[in-house]
Amino acid sequence: MKPKRKPKPPPFDLTVFLTKADGGRTSAEYHTNDRIFLQGDAANAVFYIKEGKVKLTVLSKQGKEAVVAILGPGDFFGEGCLAGQPVRMGTAVSMSMCSITKLEKADVIRALHEEPSFSEMFVAHLLSRNVRIEEDLVDQLFNSSEKRLARVLLLLANFGKEGTPQTVIPKISQETLAEIVGTTRPRVSFFMNRFRKLGFIDYNGGLKIHSSLLNIVLHD
Repeated sequence: MKPKRKPKPPPFDLTVFLTKADGGRTSAEYHTNDRIFLQGDAANAVFYIKEGKVKLTVLSKQGKEAVVAILGPGDFFGEGCLAGQPVRMGTAVSMSMCSITKLEKADVIRALHEEPSFSEMFVAHLLSRNVRIEEDLVDQLFNSSEKRLARVLLLLANFGKEGTPQTVIPKISQETLAEIVGTTRPRVSFFMNRFRKLGFIDYNGGLKIHSSLLNIVLHD
């Protein structure tokens, strides 16, 4: 008689994991421009975005602010605490209405050891983030301001990610776009007007991004 095979464990469900009431995970709603944490705060938790977009910024000693990332649903942030980062290296601000789950550092470390599926998913997230940082660096070093702006708009609209692109993106100021791209607000205004005249974007009822904007990124 053949031994019975052990039933396969159910697939890891991140939603269930995040909603477990064990004291290590709490969810909160944030309004536009709410600060989730500040540069210099104690780094003692990881955050997961369920809904909305979050901006990560860094402030230099000279008072100059730079936007280092725009994150959306399905993204983690604040994971530097897992590598021994004692304080936050930047500030996290909500760019729209957000629903965010806070996972205490000890809870995440325990889950990484005890939940192989969570560990696999989290490592995949870190690798994806690393690829994104490398792409951002190459973009900053070698591409024109116009191409960098087009790429930022496409990323905000989720082009290139799984799922359906979000053609109408949350309100974002030209000052913020200039900080992300690494140029001036007048230059951003010039390129935005150019994109609109070419039919790549619309301003009706919000900023609408068309896939044709890829022509700017792909054009040599």
